[in-house]
Amino acid sequence: MHYVSTRATSASAARNPQQFSDILLGGLAPDGGLYLPAEYPQVTGAELDAWRKLSYAELAYEILRKFATDIPDADLKALTARTYTPEVYRNARADESSADITPLRVLEDGAQGKLVLQALSNGPTLAFKDMAMQLLGNLFEYALARNNDELNIFGATSGDTGSAAEYAMRGKRGVRVFMLSPHKKMSAFQTAQMFSLQDPNIFNIAVEGVFDDCQDLVKAVSNDLEFKARQKIGTVNSINWARVVAQVVYYFRGYLAATTANSQKVSFTVPSGNFGNICAGHIARMMGLPIDKLVAATNENDVLDEFFRTGVYRVRKPAETFHTSSPSMDISKASNFERFVYELVGRDAERTHALFRKVDTHGGFDLSGAPGSDGDEFKDVAKFGFLSGRSTHADRLATIRDVADDYGITIDTHTADGIKVAREHLQPGVPMIVLETALAAKFNETILEALGQDAERPAGFEDIESLPQRFVVMPADVVRMKAYIAEHTGL
Repeated sequence: MHYVSTRATSASAARNPQQFSDILLGGLAPDGGLYLPAEYPQVTGAELDAWRKLSYAELAYEILRKFATDIPDADLKALTARTYTPEVYRNARADESSADITPLRVLEDGAQGKLVLQALSNGPTLAFKDMAMQLLGNLFEYALARNNDELNIFGATSGDTGSAAEYAMRGKRGVRVFMLSPHKKMSAFQTAQMFSLQDPNIFNIAVEGVFDDCQDLVKAVSNDLEFKARQKIGTVNSINWARVVAQVVYYFRGYLAATTANSQKVSFTVPSGNFGNICAGHIARMMGLPIDKLVAATNENDVLDEFFRTGVYRVRKPAETFHTSSPSMDISKASNFERFVYELVGRDAERTHALFRKVDTHGGFDLSGAPGSDGDEFKDVAKFGFLSGRSTHADRLATIRDVADDYGITIDTHTADGIKVAREHLQPGVPMIVLETALAAKFNETILEALGQDAERPAGFEDIESLPQRFVVMPADVVRMKAYIAEHTGL
């Protein structure tokens, strides 16, 4: 299995064939693009039948071995077996079996269609990011030990990526984590989860600005190839291919658990800001998983919803980026969107590069086909199954109340966005699976507003906000950020 950059010419790709281990520890390709397989591996009906009987760890191995062909099978099987265990993904709700790792719960099954919730928040930080990040931590440690090397992870978070990465990497040999987050723009629980870590290999940096400022800093450092090489910089953001492919697994798991035959289809609704989670669903669909629709659910920061409704991709300025009650989606520039656009324009790397240069120079591009637009590929979006919808604070409050009243469970704000939008796209005969984003306890301020009572907290998190916190506050300044990294790596 070889990988290509979304911005690579065919000649450069032929000169520099990349395998899974070559791109595991990095993020952006040297040309500024994102990695994708040269061709998607295909899944057969016989494989799907056989996979219905597998544990989550066994399923992860079967899917990952199609992408990580340069890692010995025995090593990859040991890595997935060590990662996906009931001990790591403990029960967050008493009525769920920890052995299932990502259990399904039917919420509605009526004339309009079936609405299903897939639990993805049973990991150490109570968010779906743990599903990939725990594997990434083990993969990184494996690769570094094999080469007697070290890695400095430089990432950005709007809430959950940071804590998932830090909990996955804390204490890992040869790994340091430098994690950026927007200062005072995460929930109190999210902030405490990250900043209370005292491990010497964890560095939390609160950036004065919004998430997109943090993301821009990560890209700027990644694009300085000399600094990146000298400081041994890698990333765990969703631009990292290994993280995306690890997320593909739970789409297969959800489909197999919701169906009894391969002739059946399902749809997925995915709360989405950075397009990483739903990108994994797109990859699963390209592999042949019988997915009907992929529905992107945004909050008030609706850049993705706007594109899937109009064909216009319009990045918002920091001043136009809303601070909402589903803060992990307070994103106006979707980093992973380039992977889909590359497919949409027929894997034309030069055209993809030109479109994203226009994002940098003009703030977006237009594929609607209207006079003066940049192309007409929007007409082809339906071939990939994408739909979208938007949710507001009032919608979140109403949905949290509805789900609590009707089903006796408390959902977080991002999952509420997903359920609200999913209900708008239900179809009879096609189960709609909503991917859970996090446990409600991480966003207690809004739960209290919606329900008049605190969200239940899993054991071990009862008083996390009172723990001592360790972090630094810095401006969105690339020069100062590089100096801080260099000072703390000693490289």
